[in-house]
Amino acid sequence: MSTRRNFLVGAVGLPAMASASRSSSPEPLPVGAPASGPVFQYKTLGKTGLKVTTVGFGCMITSDGSVVERAADLGITYFDTARGYQSGNNERMVGAALKKKRKDIVLSSKTMAKTKEDALAHIDTSLKELGTDHLDIWYLHNKTSPADIKDELIEAQQIAKKAGKIRFAGVSTHQGQVELIPFLAKHPQVDVILTAYNFTLEPAIAKAIEEASKAGKGVVGMKVMAGGTGRLKPDDPNFAKLKRDGAMLAALKWVLRNPNIDTTIPSMTDNDQLDENLKAMAQGFNPADEKLLAQRLEQIAPFYCRTCGRCDGMCRQGLPIADVLRILTYADGYGQFSLGRERFLELGPEHTAVQCGSCSGCTVECPHGVRVRERVTRAQELFAC
Repeated sequence: MSTRRNFLVGAVGLPAMASASRSSSPEPLPVGAPASGPVFQYKTLGKTGLKVTTVGFGCMITSDGSVVERAADLGITYFDTARGYQSGNNERMVGAALKKKRKDIVLSSKTMAKTKEDALAHIDTSLKELGTDHLDIWYLHNKTSPADIKDELIEAQQIAKKAGKIRFAGVSTHQGQVELIPFLAKHPQVDVILTAYNFTLEPAIAKAIEEASKAGKGVVGMKVMAGGTGRLKPDDPNFAKLKRDGAMLAALKWVLRNPNIDTTIPSMTDNDQLDENLKAMAQGFNPADEKLLAQRLEQIAPFYCRTCGRCDGMCRQGLPIADVLRILTYADGYGQFSLGRERFLELGPEHTAVQCGSCSGCTVECPHGVRVRERVTRAQELFAC
């Protein structure tokens, strides 16, 4: 049985197999940039031609527009939001914060629409809320299998592209990447793939990402911190240790070392997090970081889902276990209860009405040690009406 250290070493070794036909080395700080400021690294997002900083800004849980504005002023060039974040308020905040920098940045948003008509309505609303006439990337959000990539949704993206409302079409995925990413890599109308990617996930995901990169797709990493500090209170000694020792920074550096990841969208809520994340572009991943992540992996094992898919179909009551665990992370990992509850209710009454307490014993066993019944019960207690 592999040790945690061996897992990390094996996982971080995979990115070395980058395509020889594509330059994967980040571009250095441009000549003339202020030496006293943050060091920025840049990559080109697949075949789009879009030049992005390797650390972007995930705006999902940000409520302070001044942090977004400062990030753009410092030099971050990629910002990501979605139609559904904060009930639409996130797009409005991001648009206001980036208004003066719009021509200098790459802006993306997402839709969870299930029909072409709804998707086209969403893009018009997104453009209005963001105060822009186009998006650089528009994602079909939270897809888990090739069956989710419906022709009418792809058609909606192409209609929006022809109308000049978007420049490039993308798909985002939280789970099912091993099957979905190779499918997207071959899809001629998909330009960019936004995928969950962090040090806890299985090496097969890195291989799928490499395949997409070789195919010329832009690849953006999300969920790079593996759930944030996750359920730790500020007075917990482990909380202070994570902050002090830089486990979150180590997690971001781990992702950046993969040459097939073009940029990342870590969530940032304040200037301290912004300043910390910017360090990742100037610092390489090292043995101390590896040790920190091995410790972190042990700490989060009981509650962090690695989206391996092995629990699919195991629940006798039909619960989508990985979805429930991911949704719970919004509340426990990111402190976003309202977002978690909204996503939980979207699962539908056939799932939200289920109570784990009615089972004599849980039929789901996580190979990575997640205490599934405990976690799902918490989600039911936290989010159910």
